[in-house]
Formats: sequence, C-alpha cells, structure tokens
Amino acid sequence: MTTTTHLPLPIAPATLRELRELDDSGRPMRPYTAREDGVPIASVGGPLRCCLRGIEAGERVALVSYAPLRRWAAESGAEPGAYDEAGPVFIHAGPCAGPADGRSYPFARPGALRTLRRYNASGHIVGGALFEIPDDAEAGFERALDVAFGAPEVAVVHVRAVEYGCFQFEVRRP
Repeated sequence: MTTTTHLPLPIAPATLRELRELDDSGRPMRPYTAREDGVPIASVGGPLRCCLRGIEAGERVALVSYAPLRRWAAESGAEPGAYDEAGPVFIHAGPCAGPADGRSYPFARPGALRTLRRYNASGHIVGGALFEIPDDAEAGFERALDVAFGAPEVAVVHVRAVEYGCFQFEVRRP
C-alpha cells in the first residue's frame, strides 16, 4: 500500500471517546450491529470515520453527529462562526485500532464525486472544488490536494461526499 503525501486523518481517539458518550449535537450514542441488508441503520461497506475503512457485517457501530470544523477550531484557536456545522458519521461503538499503517485515501471508489472544502486559519471557507475520483485514486487525490494547499491561506481541507454532503476525512497542511 502506498503512503500518501497528504495524510487523511481519522477522528482522533480522544474525540471518539467523547462522541461515544454524547455526540456533537448532545445526543447519547445508540449502537447497532451492522447487517448485510442495512437494517436497522448501519450498512455493510458504509464509511467508518474512526479507522477510515468500510463497515463489516457483525460490527458494533453507531451513527453520531460530528462537527469536524468545530473540533479543529478548538485545537487551533480558530472561530469558524457560521461555518461550524455538524453531520452524521459512522464510528465503531467501542475502542478501535484506527487506520492501518501506510494507508492510502479511504472511500476512493473511481467515479465517486467528492468536494474538497478549503478553510483558512480562522475556520472560514476560502474555496472548494468538485473532484471525481479517477481510476488512479491515489494520484488523483494527490493532485487535487496539491491544488487545494497551493493557496497559502488554506490551513485544512475537508473531503466530503457530494451525494449526501457527508464528511469523509480531513487533511491538514503538510
């Protein structure tokens, strides 16, 4: 597996512990067992943001509200104001080993559409780009993120799925 230049970041372990108690909308976690048919909620293959891989049948997972920009802002001292938002993400319901070493870009299905939202050090959006994942997803992400971080004011990039707007992962300035 290739190591990327721009490291896709999972949700941090300390944040995961907090989200398993109360999510970023103040709700307690409600775990589910993932099933092939997607009932009751967690579908096999859905993206886990704690380890940046797909959900496997039989895993205990939860759909929680997560505010990635708010969390980054708390670390960096930024004040995103109206750009702060929370959305649904899947995480393991219990401790997780995190991503595999030497990982590449997660959830990189060729043809899938992503948006790369660029934020400055204040936490304000300073641009975005539509990105269709090519057959060589690794090279495609590298080029798109090189462009995104080519603007000196960009501090962090959020990669989101276009279909639902779901947060996929975060990349910070190298």
